[in-house]
Amino acid sequence: MARRVRDTNLETRTGRRTLKVRGKPYWRALDKGLHLGYRRRPAGGTWIARRFTEAGRYSETKLGVADDYQDADGVQTLTYSQALAAARTWHRAGVRQDAGLEKVHEGPYTVGDALADYLRHYAKEGKGLSVTQAAVNAHILPALGSVALDRLTTRKIVTWHQSLAESPARLRTSKAAKTRNVRPEAKGPDAVRRRRATANRILTILKAALNRAWKDGKTPSDTAWRKVKPFRSVSAPVVRYLTREECTRLINACPDDLRRLVKAALLTGCRYSELAALQARDFDPDVGTVIVRTSKSGKPRHVVLTEEGRDVLTTLTLGKTSGELILTRGHGEPWGKSHQSRPLAEACRHASITPAVSFHVLRHTHGSLLAMQGVPMPVIAQQLGHADTRMTEKHYAHLSPSYVADTIRQNFPTLGIGEGGGVVKLRESKG
Repeated sequence: MARRVRDTNLETRTGRRTLKVRGKPYWRALDKGLHLGYRRRPAGGTWIARRFTEAGRYSETKLGVADDYQDADGVQTLTYSQALAAARTWHRAGVRQDAGLEKVHEGPYTVGDALADYLRHYAKEGKGLSVTQAAVNAHILPALGSVALDRLTTRKIVTWHQSLAESPARLRTSKAAKTRNVRPEAKGPDAVRRRRATANRILTILKAALNRAWKDGKTPSDTAWRKVKPFRSVSAPVVRYLTREECTRLINACPDDLRRLVKAALLTGCRYSELAALQARDFDPDVGTVIVRTSKSGKPRHVVLTEEGRDVLTTLTLGKTSGELILTRGHGEPWGKSHQSRPLAEACRHASITPAVSFHVLRHTHGSLLAMQGVPMPVIAQQLGHADTRMTEKHYAHLSPSYVADTIRQNFPTLGIGEGGGVVKLRESKG
């Protein structure tokens, strides 16, 4: 933690008011080559900073207004402590620029710039980028992209966040369309919950980008967005999964190529994109595992197979060379983006599965069946490739056998008021 530099003339309002009004700043040395300045004006002072650069001269910047006559907001109006932190953040960024580690940014650094830098970092980590990029383009950039970070306020973010929660869901629209399609506005508590949950997910993306910009020294304070809180009690997941009987009906209703894909999904819990990329060399029949080389987290993982799963993968890889795809479409073409959607919906219709499930539900089915068998959450998390157990517990913990549930079912007495307790429906008379 950086040491706090004491200065009786600058660190309190009372001390600053004793200083003479003048154009030349009152300087206080913070570190070698770094100074915090206070310029006293009749209507209140301003904080500035200067640093000695590699070029052998001082570079100065305005940090914000001093809290002489108004309370600090941490963005435009700063206390002495906040000014100290802002000066050091600016200095660190300047040192990195001098060393050629960062490109000097021309003009004000905006929310759009922060999002662009964040997405570049996000892509380098190997995480799935398309969904995040789509959310940024659709929901954040149009409203906030041009706002400079030092002009971004809590009120602006709260207003934007609220408007997201009140906007109807968007539908997929062709690229040539001039306007976006939206779903008919749904009403009721669950519709409100879903919209607020979506707004929270997009707010998380914005905060992640802004926090990265703050840590990189692009803005002196994170107060504006740190004060913005997500909507509460809206993220309770309603996990859809298939019963064993539904799994059988669905598989029987699938054409051959989709049947192979659905079987693999149910027996491995892998995502659609992970299954589409599997090669014969990724299956180890001796150990009974499949390696997912490129996952959403960017890290490879080993998926454990049951005997049934090992048998299915052995059949699917029979006669294939190590570099061949395990799962392909009818004529040997790879499974591409959304190729599975319509065939799966059609199979659900023939299997009388209503409403039709998405392919991701097959992954949920794998996790749910493990949870209902009492498999520990850390084991399920590792099988599904979750970074930790938080997501796993959120989706599957309620399905696991628990001491509370078992104790209640064993000890609560039968009251004799259930349906079917010897009650017989009277026949209608034909008179």
